[in-house]
Amino acid sequence: MRYKKRIITGILAVGILSITTSFKSDFFEIAKQIEIFTTLFKELNMNYVDETNPAKLMDTAIEAMLEDLDPYTKFWNEQEVEQARIQNAGEYTGIGAHVKTTQDKIILREVYQDYPADKAGLKAGDEIIKIDNITLQDFDEDAGELLKGSPDTQVKLTYLRQGETKTTTLTREKVSINAVPFYQLTDGDIGYIVLTKFNKKASAEVAGALQELKKQGAKKIILDLRNNPGGLLSEAINVSNIFIEKGALITSTKSVIEKYNKTYFTQKAALDTNIPIAVLINGRSASASEIVSGSIQDLDRGVVLGARSFGKGLVQRPKKLTYGTQLKVTISRYYTPSGRCIQALDYQHRDKEGNAIRTQEDNYKEFLTKNGRKVYDGGGILPDIELKTAAYSEITKALETEDIIFNYVTKFYYENPQLDPKKFYVDEKIYTDFLSYLKDNNFAYTTKTEKSLQNTLKTAKKEGLDKNIAQEYQTLLASIQQAKQHELQEKSEEIKQLLTDQIVKRYVYEKGLYAYYLTNNDVIKKAKEILNNPTEYKKILKTN
Repeated sequence: MRYKKRIITGILAVGILSITTSFKSDFFEIAKQIEIFTTLFKELNMNYVDETNPAKLMDTAIEAMLEDLDPYTKFWNEQEVEQARIQNAGEYTGIGAHVKTTQDKIILREVYQDYPADKAGLKAGDEIIKIDNITLQDFDEDAGELLKGSPDTQVKLTYLRQGETKTTTLTREKVSINAVPFYQLTDGDIGYIVLTKFNKKASAEVAGALQELKKQGAKKIILDLRNNPGGLLSEAINVSNIFIEKGALITSTKSVIEKYNKTYFTQKAALDTNIPIAVLINGRSASASEIVSGSIQDLDRGVVLGARSFGKGLVQRPKKLTYGTQLKVTISRYYTPSGRCIQALDYQHRDKEGNAIRTQEDNYKEFLTKNGRKVYDGGGILPDIELKTAAYSEITKALETEDIIFNYVTKFYYENPQLDPKKFYVDEKIYTDFLSYLKDNNFAYTTKTEKSLQNTLKTAKKEGLDKNIAQEYQTLLASIQQAKQHELQEKSEEIKQLLTDQIVKRYVYEKGLYAYYLTNNDVIKKAKEILNNPTEYKKILKTN
């Protein structure tokens, strides 16, 4: 065992040295720190009182090192490298479902229509507890990998649904993940295109959808980038190029490393530079989505509607390491055509709790679009027209993070099997039931104000002042709790919208939800209104 440790240590030392020195100029300081680390690592593994796991220790060391940077700079093992490849390619072989892996089960988050999981009758909310003869509770590795395999191979699943144990056997098949899962002509001459990811097929699929919609009579376009987390930078340029003329600056990247300072222009003739466009974004539109919406806004090519985008102005690039692993490293910041960087969080400067500091509106810098409209940096893309139902407040994010909305929707689905989703919406009766569900499940989240108060109390205890402020502290906590309850009402419109979306999707899948949007979604209704009013459209863009 000791001999194996020596081998692992040597390999890791050589690997780290080759990784690091390839892109940093201060060789001596890097070599010095590597020598210190490898010496420590060797002595620790050779002399620690208990048996050690070198691989696990190294994983911990890597994670701790990267944690001090930004959340997008990550170490990928071989499985994660493969997952990234699949995501960018848009194809894999499996059961056709989006899953969440926990310690002892796999939860189906979404079942893709007409793929194996759907054909077998599996539903979102089902909990897979056994794959073939492997009980997930006893499986230490990534259980999600067990669902993948060669085409036409079978896999037996044991799962829980509403407390009842069920089994089914699936036949794996090739799953194609479309970047554009839906497009349709609406209201006679408005083409609606949904772009959910920037994989290798994104621009080709958007171009194909636009051409088909124009054949059908589309004279205006709604491009829906809501909930699109981004993807390939090259595809962001290509998607923008569909609507923006050749030779236009779309984005530039800047870095302390000179070779990463680049400008990106459109390379081809656009498909249509005149068709009116409404671009939809929200708090989950990030990265490549912000490059597209930002360039269209800065060049006054279209109107942007919805809610402020996520604010991810950082560019990553994968770097190959040894043994099939990779480092996805942030190499630069990107800037929109007007010169603004929309990055919202500053990871170089953190608060007392170690959280990255968000750029405050008072510190936003002003820039001008092609037509002289004012736009700002530092906080994502601010839409030309904002709508409350498109927003994501802190309490809404907490409801999603804790899976409260997902679990409530699962309960609702099985309690209402005959529901007609075509004209469904979450009314006050349903929302009241949802609030009762929160109470029954002890939903709680900690605000930044509460965290600050907790830190204040810790400091007061150290100084012996905690007893003096105890009453005031409890009073403030009670006030915060009341404020949080009030926030559930104040933010009810955005929460209702999210509930409505997820409930409708359970009944009619992803495509059905987008079809539902065409007649029921507030943001799309507003986009249609603007597109159908050429005078207002031109007024927003300051076009003569």
